[in-house]
Amino acid sequence: MKKQKGVKCMQKVTYFHLDTCPYCIQADQVIEELIREHPEWAAVEFEKINEYEHPEIADKYDYYANPSMFIGKEKLYEAHLRETKEECRQHVEEVFRRAMAT
Repeated sequence: MKKQKGVKCMQKVTYFHLDTCPYCIQADQVIEELIREHPEWAAVEFEKINEYEHPEIADKYDYYANPSMFIGKEKLYEAHLRETKEECRQHVEEVFRRAMAT
């Protein structure tokens, strides 16, 4: 996710994902939808880390499933099996709200 030029970035979100994970693809769609609905949320930087490509980074965080999102070392969201898009949306919306809080 790219941040919008000229907009101050809030807290960075570390986002662990896998390219072929259906729950990660769903989370990406939700992020894009939420930014369209709340353009100011484009200021939130998502550092996407593919855990297969960067296991040395992923091993430093406490999570089991993808997608998982953190601010610092605090886990804000971790998907679960059979998670609906609405559940994902609720969690990702909270991630945005926390990242925007200063």
